Amino acid sequence: MKKSFLTFLTASALIFTGCLQDDDTPIVIEEVTNNYYNDGDTDGDTDYETIVVSGGIALDDTWTADNVYVLDRKVVVQEGVTLTIEPGTIIKGRAGTGSLSSALIIARGAQINAVGTADAPIIFTSESDEIEPGETSGPNLDESHRGLWGGIIMLGKATISVAGDTGLANIEGIAADDTFGLYGVDLEAGESFDDADSSGTLQYVSIRHGGALLGEGNEINGLTLGGVGSGTTIDNVEVVANVDDGIEFFGGTVNASNLLVWAQGDDALDIDQAYSGTITNAVVILGDASDHGLEIDGPEGSLDGEFTINDLTMIGNTTTANGEYADWRSNAQGHVNNVYAYGFKDSSDVELDNDGVATNYNAGLVTMSNWEIVLPSGVTDVTSIFKNNAETVTVTGLGSEATAVTQGSQTVGATTTVLGWTYTAENVDF
Repeated sequence: MKKSFLTFLTASALIFTGCLQDDDTPIVIEEVTNNYYNDGDTDGDTDYETIVVSGGIALDDTWTADNVYVLDRKVVVQEGVTLTIEPGTIIKGRAGTGSLSSALIIARGAQINAVGTADAPIIFTSESDEIEPGETSGPNLDESHRGLWGGIIMLGKATISVAGDTGLANIEGIAADDTFGLYGVDLEAGESFDDADSSGTLQYVSIRHGGALLGEGNEINGLTLGGVGSGTTIDNVEVVANVDDGIEFFGGTVNASNLLVWAQGDDALDIDQAYSGTITNAVVILGDASDHGLEIDGPEGSLDGEFTINDLTMIGNTTTANGEYADWRSNAQGHVNNVYAYGFKDSSDVELDNDGVATNYNAGLVTMSNWEIVLPSGVTDVTSIFKNNAETVTVTGLGSEATAVTQGSQTVGATTTVLGWTYTAENVDF
């Protein structure tokens, strides 16, 4: 039984210079509630504090595992500031949509140092999740609970390819007039991209039940990476039950490893704006509402960039209305290698959507090598899964590097054992 016996408000000395709160109050308010729960203690001591945070963080801060932190609307780590989060810390996002949607935003020039461990991952979840310190899951939510808070947004100064070649954009999920949502650099003002830029570290981090609606058709991804540079570490990150995409890369050069996305509402891994890093060892598990395992767009401006995905396992879902393997769109450019896929519908496919991406395929800017697919019932030819939907451009050899296999006989795909620390591994056999 959780009880609170003391609540107070403290005016923090964390000053924010942008527009975060409805009344533009330039201050962070922390609401602190002391809690205890029935864990067998008899001395009546407080077990942990719940600290509600809103606004901007303008001084280095550390969040500790003996507290639970609640994000009230958008919490922004400002330029020059580092937020450190200890292993085992639980952060909960407050419910809300539009301007009241909650998210943790690492602005350009700021850093997050969220380094969990396999035994003590850092967990971002909903305020309605009954998980408590020392636990890795709560009793009341599962993969069907989506959109209960926002998500994590990391922004940097690495290369992005946007319309007009301005070099600067406002991240998806944040209102266009909020300057803390900017990523990339202002090329028109003489700034230069920094492809080695660092936004910090996310390691052994689980992100659950997010994707709150900012506006019609504009949800927040589980993890959004906008112009994030290669100096950033993204390793062992899980996203579960997000309304929109699991992890989306808007340009940038950051490398990412040991990723897992389960039961997202849209696409598991989404690539845009000439992202040119490498993703290594990833698992995608579609849920009942999922769309694509991969959705890949290319540059929007004149700057090109090619990403690489190595060692990917994709597990389909036969009940979702969509449930495709991958969709290569617009001017997509990149390479997806060593893929193992099973559990998809007989109608699921890998698509080249238009003339632009078909042209890139013919030029070697799009490759799909060493795919092993367990054929759905009724599918007899593995190459029939790969479809060219271009209007005028023909391609040759599409799907020729794919092989049909029986489940369990694969020689490629992710090394799934390294993801045994995840919430997903507690609930799904993969």
